[in-house]
Formats: sequence, C-alpha cells, structure tokens
Amino acid sequence: MSEKPAPPRGGGFDISRAWTDERARGVIFQILMVLGVAGFAAFIVLNTITNLEEAGLSSGYGFLFDTANFDINQRLLDYASTSTYGQAFVIGALNTVLVAVMGVIAATVIGFLAGVLRLSNNFLVSSIVTVWVEFTRNVPVLLQIIFWWLIMLALPRVNDSLSLGDAAFLNNRGIFLPAPIFEDGSAIVLAMILVGVVAALLIRRWARKRQDATGQTFPVGWVGLGLIVGLPVIVYFALGQPLDFDLPEKKRFNLKGGFNITPELVALWLALSTYTGAFISENVRGGILSVSKGQTEAAGALGLRRGLTMRKIILPQALRVIIPPMTSQYLNLTKNSSLAVAIGYQDIVSIGDTILNQSGQALEVISLYMVFYLVLSLLTSAFMNWYNKRIALVER
Repeated sequence: MSEKPAPPRGGGFDISRAWTDERARGVIFQILMVLGVAGFAAFIVLNTITNLEEAGLSSGYGFLFDTANFDINQRLLDYASTSTYGQAFVIGALNTVLVAVMGVIAATVIGFLAGVLRLSNNFLVSSIVTVWVEFTRNVPVLLQIIFWWLIMLALPRVNDSLSLGDAAFLNNRGIFLPAPIFEDGSAIVLAMILVGVVAALLIRRWARKRQDATGQTFPVGWVGLGLIVGLPVIVYFALGQPLDFDLPEKKRFNLKGGFNITPELVALWLALSTYTGAFISENVRGGILSVSKGQTEAAGALGLRRGLTMRKIILPQALRVIIPPMTSQYLNLTKNSSLAVAIGYQDIVSIGDTILNQSGQALEVISLYMVFYLVLSLLTSAFMNWYNKRIALVER
C-alpha cells in the first residue's frame, strides 16, 4: 500500500518557524527580557522586605502619619513640631520648589545678560564677562554654595544691621522684609493684578495683529505696565487701603516682625543662579552666533538700533537654538538644589534625612525623593517643550 502524504502544516503555531523568523524572534527575546527584569525586581523587593522584617523594621508609608517632633525654620505653610512627617515632607518640597523657581528666574536673566554682553564690541565689558563665566563654570557648585553662605554669615550682627529706610534689614541672620497683612478687600486688589496681567497679554496680541496688518506700532510695554501696576494701585486706594504691612523692628537681641529670608536660602539661591546662569550664557551666545550676520547688517541698513535689532530680529531666531539646552540647565539647577543639605537649608532632602534618622524608613524616604524630583523634572521638561514648539519657526 502506498503511504499517505503528510497533511500540510497550517493553522497552528509552529515554534521552529517562529524561531527562524527574525521579527518573531525579536518579539520572543523582548518578552523574555521583560520577564527576566520583572523577576529580578520581584526578587529584590521580596528579599528586601524579608530582611527588614528580620531586622524588626516594618515597611510601608504609614510612618508619614506619625508626629515629626522637630521644627522647620524656613516654611511657606503653617507647621509645628506636632505636625506629621507627611506635612514635613510637604514643607520641604515647597522649599525646594521655591529655590528652584527663584533660581530659574534669576539664572535666565543672568544668562541672557552675560551672553549678550560677552558679544559686546566693548573689549573691557566682554573680557570681564568672559572671565566671570569661565571662573563660575569651572568651580564646583558645592564650593560656591559654601562660599556664598560664608559671605552671608560674615555680614553685620543684628545690632549693626544694614537697613533700608528702617523697613528692610540685612544681617548675618538673613534678610528681614515687611510682611503683608491682608484685610477685607485685599483679595480684590490681588485679583486686579491678575486682571492687569491678562489685559496686558490681550493687548499685546491685539497690537501684534494690528502691526502685521497696518505696520503701526503700539506702546504695549507702557500700557501693560500701567495695567499691571496702575490698576491695582487705583483699586487699593479706592477700597481704603485694605493691604497693610508689618514692618520689622530692631529689638535688643533680634528683629521682631516682618518675615525673614534665611542666610541659607539666600546663599543657595545666589550660588545656583550664578552657576547655572554662566552655563545659560554660553547657550545664549551660541544661539546668537547661529543667526546669520546678514540679519544684523540688513537691520542696520534699515536704520534699526542695535538694541531693537537684538530684541526683535536676532533673539527670536536664536531662541530655537537656545531653548533645548537651556531646559537641561533648568533641570540641573533643580537637582543641584539637593546640595542645600551642606549648609542646612531645609529642603526636601534635608528634612527627609531627619525623618529617615528618626523613623528608619530608608527605602521609603529615598523613594519619595526620587518620585518628587522625577515629577518636578517632567513638569519642567513638559513646559519647556511646549514653549519650544510655540516659538518654533513655521516654514511655508
């Protein structure tokens, strides 16, 4: 009898054929890699939990509801030693955000000024800025933080404080400024500031469309300044001055009243701002040099002033080169703020270290650090990417 032919293979999964197929083999390798990483991570987690239990340490984040039993001298919200660890973490996070925002603003201003001045035709100005940039960029930021902190501690004592009209004082305990006292109607004054900002932005958009259509310019700067400053001032006096100030007063051993900006915050802010600003200045200089020199020559031929040429022609084109690396500098500034622990500024790392020493929850505290800085960096990157797309040149 003749043998029957074998039925054709089809309809089922052939492992040998999948292994010889390059695409299928790649998928199999990726699945195995994911399973291997997941298994390794599970092993680490389970082993850590077991070791913690053997050492008598409980895992989890329940400790955040325990009483902190320590004070925080620099805070933006109400806090007492009877508050919880979770509230202490919030205070530390806000302190970090505060110095990061202040540092980003100051570093941007310093960076743009230094970047433009380094390209100045004045040899003396250009040389001074060049020396400052090279010195600041090549000295570790930690040393600069300690340097500015020592400068703050070398200021006069409280009794010999430097004063500005007996309203603001500077001494080795920091800067003392008038504290606002909000009374009935003060919310309306603050709302007028927001209304003025929105109105100024709308007028700016209208003026730009009007200039594109007719070529006529409009004094947007002066009008915007009048709205942002003048409108709240008018409402302030119209409502009977509902906003008062608590002025600091010099006492025998200290200053009473107002609010205090600690030397640690000032030192950290100055160090991070100047250090990051030096790097941003190089980004700005590179962005300006990337714009064709013919743009400047054409503007000069039209009779435009150098300042107007830089503001209206050069910088708008240079921003597409400046923004991407400047985003990295903002992220570096935010992460470098964790060096505040060296001078005792109570940011999230400094406060977290205190919590770690008291509670013994090392992994949980470190994980909170990582999540916080990750979220802050992602938000910064998202905003800068949005702004970069917004200012990108649109080709026709």
